[in-house]
Amino acid sequence: MSAPSSTPPRPTRRTRIVCIGDTHNGTVKLPKGDVLIHAGDLTNQGSYSELSKAVQWLEKADFEAKIVIAGNHDITLDGDFYSRHGSSFHNQNPQDPAKCLSLFTSSRTITYLQQSSATIRLTHPEGPGTEFTVFGSPYSPEYGTCAFTYPRPEQEAEASEPDSTAVAAGPSAAELWAAVPLTTDIVVTHTPAYTHCDDTYGCKDLRTRLAAVRPRLHVCGHVHQSRGAERVRWDTGGLSAGDQAATEISVEPWEDPSPDPTSAKISLVDLTARGRKRALDFYDPGPAPPGVQTGCEPADPAPGPESSDIVVGSGDPSGRDGDPCPGQPDHPVDRAGRRETCVVNCAIVASGWPHPGGKRFNKPIVVDIDLPVWR
Repeated sequence: MSAPSSTPPRPTRRTRIVCIGDTHNGTVKLPKGDVLIHAGDLTNQGSYSELSKAVQWLEKADFEAKIVIAGNHDITLDGDFYSRHGSSFHNQNPQDPAKCLSLFTSSRTITYLQQSSATIRLTHPEGPGTEFTVFGSPYSPEYGTCAFTYPRPEQEAEASEPDSTAVAAGPSAAELWAAVPLTTDIVVTHTPAYTHCDDTYGCKDLRTRLAAVRPRLHVCGHVHQSRGAERVRWDTGGLSAGDQAATEISVEPWEDPSPDPTSAKISLVDLTARGRKRALDFYDPGPAPPGVQTGCEPADPAPGPESSDIVVGSGDPSGRDGDPCPGQPDHPVDRAGRRETCVVNCAIVASGWPHPGGKRFNKPIVVDIDLPVWR
């Protein structure tokens, strides 16, 4: 057993993350924030024209960091898929997948993730000065002829039968989600995990991987009717190093008190110490050394129900608190101490095809979260 580190815990500061997904060629008024996350399906059919308009809109958005993944409708960004099925979508006007992808990879303001990770460090002198690691993936379980899909478990089993003519194309779900690093702070996927902000379309293997990684935040979309948020608490007793999956203790759903998309009030999920009397305790660092504060309780805690750890309100429009909070756990921390994940499905289009009664739309979901200060 290694000796405890003498390095003092790093301070944290509130960071505002605006979450959107499934915009499908639309734009939406974006609240102020530090980080913008788009969880895929920027377009309907992934043409260069559609993607170009989406990129122009995102590049104009005033955020210090903008994290974007693709979805199953952004078909030209999946080169392998487009080489096989592109003519079914763009028969009269074939698109150039490399040119479409370059819209994102050449952007100076967008961090495009395609089954990959990044460390985001906010450096603007007027920003919160925080950092986090993020993994992004565009994949979702197979549903019709769409990009970035993988076989569902029953399809894999069928394809493995000796007399089967079925073909399980591409990587398996388990292989895809094994790529999520265990130290990831924020996971962004197009698909939800099974039963978490989901309507039975989500992925069971992703749910298993989230139980092992236990990120602070999981942002997804894809299932329009399941827009919302919930916090998943984990039983980490007896877990040690490695990729062991924790057991879920409880799931607490979040209710948006102002879902009207025309309302000026933001849909806020407050995961900071300021949003409650004590911090949410995503991490359980164990007993604190003498003289070290383990909770970050403000002098004037924001009013709100003591029984809820997800608080909804308009919040400070600046998106930050000011001075960092001392005494929070160091970063990264022992995964065995991660006790909670907040799941956010941020689909903007609220209805599914063929949109009975017409398209309906949701507001962005805003997440305030305490992240470690890197300075």
